[in-house]
Amino acid sequence: VRTPIDSIVAQRRSKNKSYRQSYRSCLGAASRLGHTPGWTARRLNTSRRTKSHNITEKVNPEDLALLVKTEWQLSYVTPLYQFRHTQLRSYSRQLSAFITAEKQQGLAVEVEGAQTSFRVSFSVVQGLGETDDDAETVLVQIHSKPVFAGKDEAQKLVWSGWLTCINGNPEYLHSLPKDFTCLPLFGSHGAENLTSLVKSWFQQTFDCCFGPLEINQTCLQWLAALWTNCHIESSIQHLKMIWTLPVEPPLQITYTVNPQNAWELWNSVRTPSLESREEEETARSIDIEEVTRFMQGLMSHFYRHFRLDLSAGRLSQVSSALGSAKFSGRVKMSNSRYILTTLSLLTECALLKMPI
Repeated sequence: VRTPIDSIVAQRRSKNKSYRQSYRSCLGAASRLGHTPGWTARRLNTSRRTKSHNITEKVNPEDLALLVKTEWQLSYVTPLYQFRHTQLRSYSRQLSAFITAEKQQGLAVEVEGAQTSFRVSFSVVQGLGETDDDAETVLVQIHSKPVFAGKDEAQKLVWSGWLTCINGNPEYLHSLPKDFTCLPLFGSHGAENLTSLVKSWFQQTFDCCFGPLEINQTCLQWLAALWTNCHIESSIQHLKMIWTLPVEPPLQITYTVNPQNAWELWNSVRTPSLESREEEETARSIDIEEVTRFMQGLMSHFYRHFRLDLSAGRLSQVSSALGSAKFSGRVKMSNSRYILTTLSLLTECALLKMPI
């Protein structure tokens, strides 16, 4: 027996009201974070160090396989109030009970057909942290079994998500009160209704707010440069970019660059190689000027051949053998050696997008 429609509407209104109150609390003086310095005035760093990380020996192989084989939908998350990494087992029970209660109230939480009970697990992904200031990454997984599954059939993973902070800005992290844990980057994969329920539970339990995290054109350009810079160590196989031009109807252009050509162009815009060890360390960093020259070189080459000015449009997607990223906030990390490089950039984007 399903809950009457009027009751569902009332519940949803109540949830929306609760969310609006929570969101306002994050923005206004009533917030527990009212004395935290504003962060949206800052911009992306203009220089980044490039380094591959062999994390296969530090990160659980199953967790690593999930991270690199899945396309994630990104969101930003404001700091979590009174979140404790030591209470993950309790959170697993609470979220499982929350989802079950929502299902019993008549809300649609079925995934690929009717489901029985949902089993939730929270765990820490060891080995992803870059600095002592970063909170440990948290992985959330939801398993379920179809109603007509065999008795001995194991539950299947129907939803997964994680919260992380890689190389978070220390000034901001140190400004937070002790009761807050900053895990600003949230990735989810699975049914949208389950994603909404998980977010709702986090908002109610930890007085936080979620918001969409688009990967803007500057971030996409950074990823194109960072991945191209890794070509010698791990072949990017191709550099594929999708541009959207503002014409009627909108024109979408797919621009695929040979990896060797991309590498030669990248080398031509880089700072000349230096000999001393200190200078060599400095040369490993990438500046925004180099990224800009790299993209201008790609666009100039395209214009010479097709007489289309890509700078008039918007870069909406970048992909290579190392991963892919879309303006809509969907990202896939296909090589474990460069996960930390990618997550560091995305963590910075999430911190800048937060309303506080």
